[in-house]
Amino acid sequence: MTIAQGTSKQTRVKRQSAKGSLAGTSGGQIMRREQSIFELVKDTYDTASEITSKQQLLSNRHGVKTVNGSLNGLLSPGTYADLLSAVLRRDFAAVTAITAASITIAGTGPYTVTRAAGSYLTDGIKIGMVVRLTAGSFNAANLNKNLLVTGVTALVLTVIVLNGSTLTAEGPIASATVSVPGKVTYVPETGHTDIYWTVEEWYPDASISERNLDVKFTQADLSLPGTGNATINFTAIGLDQTDDTTVYFTSPTAETSTDVLAAANGALYVGGTAQATITDLSISINGNGSPADGVVGTNLRPDVFRGKVMVNGSFTAYFEGGTIPDLFRDETETSIISALTAGTAAAADFVTFTLSELKLNTSTPDDAETGLKRTYSFVATYNAGGGAALANHATTIMVHDSQAA
Repeated sequence: MTIAQGTSKQTRVKRQSAKGSLAGTSGGQIMRREQSIFELVKDTYDTASEITSKQQLLSNRHGVKTVNGSLNGLLSPGTYADLLSAVLRRDFAAVTAITAASITIAGTGPYTVTRAAGSYLTDGIKIGMVVRLTAGSFNAANLNKNLLVTGVTALVLTVIVLNGSTLTAEGPIASATVSVPGKVTYVPETGHTDIYWTVEEWYPDASISERNLDVKFTQADLSLPGTGNATINFTAIGLDQTDDTTVYFTSPTAETSTDVLAAANGALYVGGTAQATITDLSISINGNGSPADGVVGTNLRPDVFRGKVMVNGSFTAYFEGGTIPDLFRDETETSIISALTAGTAAAADFVTFTLSELKLNTSTPDDAETGLKRTYSFVATYNAGGGAALANHATTIMVHDSQAA
C-alpha cells in the first residue's frame, strides 16, 4: 500500500458543458497551487431526541452532500484567469489593436500618447489597462513597453511606464499601432456566465482519482503585499464527489510557467495619484455562493446558487497627512489601480486590477515607535458613470491579464 504525497498530487480543472455531467475526459488544466482541498461533507442525522427503553442511541445516518473546495496559489499571469473570470461572470476578451494611427508622445512622466484622429474611447481603451506601442517608426525607447493607462480621452492617453524607464518625446509617427496585450474581463451588466466545473484530484502514487462534480468557483481573495509574492485564494462549492482507481482527465494541459507577480514590481494608484507608502493591499471578490437546500428523494442538492458580486478589501499605508484619511473623513468616492508585473523587463507579463468607484469605510491608526501606519478598509461599488466609449467600464472591478487565454 502506497501513501499518497502532496508533491505527486495534481489538481485538474475543466469546464462542464452543463450542470449534471462530468466534463469530457480529454483536456483539462493542471493547476499550480500552494494548497488545494476539495472535501466531501454530508449532513448527518441521529436519533438523540428519541427516548427508548434501551437508553442508547439507535441510529446515525448520512444525508445530503456538498463539496467544500479551496484552491490557493501564488498569483501569476494566465494561471488563474479562467477561474477568476468565472467568479466575475464574464470570460476574458481581447481588445482590438489600434492600427494605422498617427501618434505623438509628449511629457516627462506621466506621458501623453496623442492620436491625430479616431477615438481611444470608442476603441475600448479604459483606465487601468496596459497598452504597448508595437509598430511604427518610433524611437527604440518607445517600442514594446508596458504603459499603464491612468487617464483616457478620445485623443489622449495619459500613461506611466510600468518598469520605471522613460519614453522619448516624438511625433507625429505615422502608421503606428497601439496594442492591448492579453485579455480583459470585468463584472458585466448583462450576459453573466454561470459555469460549472469538474475538478479532479489525482493521486498517482495511490492510484486514486477523486472527481468533484458541478463545482462553482464563488470567491477570489487577493493579497498583494508590499514585499513578497502576490497570492490568490479561491473558494468553491460543488454538489458531489466520486472516486475511481484510474485517472479521469487523460491529456491535461501542463501547468503554466509564467513568473509569480510581486507588488514591488508595478504601480499602485489611489484616486488617480501614484502611491509609494502603501505596504499591503487585499481585495476580496465574493460571488456570495451557497448550496441549495436539500430536497426530498435525493441526497444531492439541486444547485449552487449565487448572489450579487461584492468587492471589498483594505490597504495599509504610512501616515503622511490628510490626503487619504480625508477620503474617509469626507466620504469621498475614490479609485484604486493595482498593476503587478512579473519582473522589470519593459514588456514583462502583468495583471492589473482596477476598482473605479469605492469608498473608504475605516481609517484605523496604529501607535508604533517607528513609522506610523493607518489601515483603510473599502467597499467597491458599481460605477454607473462608466460604459461603452467612456473612460471606465460600468462595473465594480476590471482585470487585465497579459496571458489570459
